[in-house]
Amino acid sequence: MEEVLNSIQIKQFIEGGFVRIDNAFPEEIAAAVRNILWKEMALDPNDPSTWQKPVIRLGMYSQPPFIQSANTPILHAAFNQLVGKDKWLPCRSMGTFPVRFPSAEDPGDTGWHVDASFGDNPANYLEWRVNWRSKNRGLLMLFLYSDIQENDAPTRIKVGSHLDIARLLKPEGERGMSILEMAAQFPSLPEREEILATGKAGTVYLCHPFLIHAAQPHSGKVPRFLAQPPLLLRDELMKEGQDDNYSPVEKAISLGIN
Repeated sequence: MEEVLNSIQIKQFIEGGFVRIDNAFPEEIAAAVRNILWKEMALDPNDPSTWQKPVIRLGMYSQPPFIQSANTPILHAAFNQLVGKDKWLPCRSMGTFPVRFPSAEDPGDTGWHVDASFGDNPANYLEWRVNWRSKNRGLLMLFLYSDIQENDAPTRIKVGSHLDIARLLKPEGERGMSILEMAAQFPSLPEREEILATGKAGTVYLCHPFLIHAAQPHSGKVPRFLAQPPLLLRDELMKEGQDDNYSPVEKAISLGIN
């Protein structure tokens, strides 16, 4: 499977910062993932009275259904198109899972942010950083393991905001900026259209690593299962003298800083 994204989708990724892939992995795999997570939480999927918190964060998972969902031929082909062949590492873990439940309680984690990609202190993620080369991270990915509609706490996305972040990061060089340093600059950035990452279970949003996004409270009826792993890099981006062969991720960075 050589190419799954057409030229219009590639252009949307470069300029808008994301592309949505429907049926990126089978619903059966999504259901298997949900079953594992329900058992992990020791909650009853059929009894809302057991859902006491607005969000439960679960740890790293590497069981077969998780790994299978991230390594379908469709996704591998898309990774090659967006990041470059042989420039990325296959996913071996889906990161943490914020399972969101219908609740009037503030989940306390709905601020706009850019995911960091490198740092020395694993105990304090807020100290982690991002630089203009997107060190370590090729993509931000949103894996929908349940059907997510507008009321089901879909991730909010600022369309085109990755271009603003590229422009913000370039003067900071290799050291880049921390999550909090970037967030402090958000009020000065251009207004951007907001969209919601909705879709059926099996949908994946492949996003530029600089894309500004945010969680939101759950006002629907069915718990939301979503993973947000990075696509890690095998080789660094934005190498000097290789601009004629830039991938769409790199072309977007170049568009933002020039």
